[in-house]
Amino acid sequence: MKAISSAKIREGGMIEVDNQILLKLYSLYQKELYLYLYSLCGDRYLAEDLLHETFLKALLALPDGHSNMRAWLYMVARNLFYNQQKKKLREILMDEQIYPLEEKTEEGLPEKIFEEEDRRMLYQAILRLDIKKREIIQMQYFGGMTQKEIAAVLHITLENVRVLAYRARKELKKYLEECRKEDSK
Repeated sequence: MKAISSAKIREGGMIEVDNQILLKLYSLYQKELYLYLYSLCGDRYLAEDLLHETFLKALLALPDGHSNMRAWLYMVARNLFYNQQKKKLREILMDEQIYPLEEKTEEGLPEKIFEEEDRRMLYQAILRLDIKKREIIQMQYFGGMTQKEIAAVLHITLENVRVLAYRARKELKKYLEECRKEDSK
């Protein structure tokens, strides 16, 4: 699709977007973007929410005249998914702040403390990975994607995904072991 440039600037700097272009984009890409997002998250409702956010961003960006709207929409959808995953991971790791330890019962308290500490260490370890390895770990373990699906999304070979996933797990294990050694001192 050629660059979209039918947005007009009205008096006062207001941008007027041709609704027909947005409807055309939606009819062309809605189904495939939904399937893509669903393959990333495995949740119908989340995929729909992310799809709507993607097209909202498209509405706001139409005046920019992107030359390849399909690729741009996929990039936006992917970024929205990863931002949502990061937020979800942060929420999981911040349970302690929402449910302070004082409110927990004595039964199982030591186990809860260790679980929360392990989650924080895992989060820190994941953040230390380079971006490609981090994406693979997030997609595989938090997104529930297969390595084949990850290869398709990242446009790399299945073997490359396997190697990077193996290296990422190895790095995570090493970092977590180092943290545990420091804690036991």
